[in-house]
Amino acid sequence: MSTYMAKPGELKADWHVIDASDQVLGRLAAKVSTLLQGKHKPTYTAHTDTGDFVILLNAEKIRVTGKKAEVLEYDTYSRYPGGRRLYSYRTMSERHPEKLVELAIRRMLPKSKMGRNILGKLKIYKGSEHPHQAQQPKEYKL
Repeated sequence: MSTYMAKPGELKADWHVIDASDQVLGRLAAKVSTLLQGKHKPTYTAHTDTGDFVILLNAEKIRVTGKKAEVLEYDTYSRYPGGRRLYSYRTMSERHPEKLVELAIRRMLPKSKMGRNILGKLKIYKGSEHPHQAQQPKEYKL
């Protein structure tokens, strides 16, 4: 018997809708990264993108446990001398909650060209509305 190897474009990607209300950031990011990579499917192949599309709603209602709300810091760098900026978790959750969730998920994906392409299958929105009704996404329970 030979091992099944999926070929690019051979498998059809599904669309999932996940409500992030009152979900823990790290646990949600781990589950979403598994869906994006396709590791939940029996046809998973490491060198091929076999993952699904994920629509994440209510990004502003996500939570963290313990003292992470006071301790976590996110930094950006403008590539100019002295251009490093630090933002606390609270600041990021107020200004850009979808960026906060995207960073957590991005860090759980492969650090390669395929990992960057997989991130394009993730759609994050602040509210409970999304413009992807034509794809007929299925609700995914966590």
